[in-house]
Amino acid sequence: MSTPNWDRLWRTAGIQFVVFFVIACVIYGHLPGVSASADALVGFYTAYRTRILIAAALLGLNVLNLMWFAAALRNTLADAGKDGWGAAATASSAAFGALFLLLIAIGAALAYSIADSGNPTLASGLNALGWALLVLSSFPRAMLIMSGAFGLWRAGLISNALFAVGVAAVVLGVLGGTTWLSGGFWAPDGAYSRFVSPIIGLVWVLIVSRVLLARSPATRAGW
Repeated sequence: MSTPNWDRLWRTAGIQFVVFFVIACVIYGHLPGVSASADALVGFYTAYRTRILIAAALLGLNVLNLMWFAAALRNTLADAGKDGWGAAATASSAAFGALFLLLIAIGAALAYSIADSGNPTLASGLNALGWALLVLSSFPRAMLIMSGAFGLWRAGLISNALFAVGVAAVVLGVLGGTTWLSGGFWAPDGAYSRFVSPIIGLVWVLIVSRVLLARSPATRAGW
């Protein structure tokens, strides 16, 4: 019986991450904003309790895909002699994964019992904390994009044009950490934080996954 090439298998983890993320977001629904009233929060998290908890389980599982994607990127960069950028990918994915898990936990806790506990102050505070975490997660996301863009470019695995796209994605990712206006497009719950910044990250994951899959992985006894 042949042994599967685990290195190549986990190079598909980035694609799996994108697919699971989109599915979970569709299930989760449209999150209440930072300034949502207590009644709106209770209404959302109680009415959609089951689907939110299902989405939380999918998103939690998806953190594993993120970790394996970062591991595959790190191995590719190490094989190309750019282990420093690989270490940066590992560190940034771990930081983002931790913030992502905390964000998932807040939503799950609100849906499970807190929103309907009769404590609107706590529910509103956790809702605001969730949006703050989303904004702050822009920085490790940008670092993950940067490690892939610079590492793969220095290794000669992507073109100058694709590297320029990666640099632009890094800049736009960092800008996501500045979305602190009280309302509108540049608010924590505005269109940039909700849609633009996450889409940039997802597209870059797909691009890097394509690069990883196009490269023949080394045979590793460690797998």
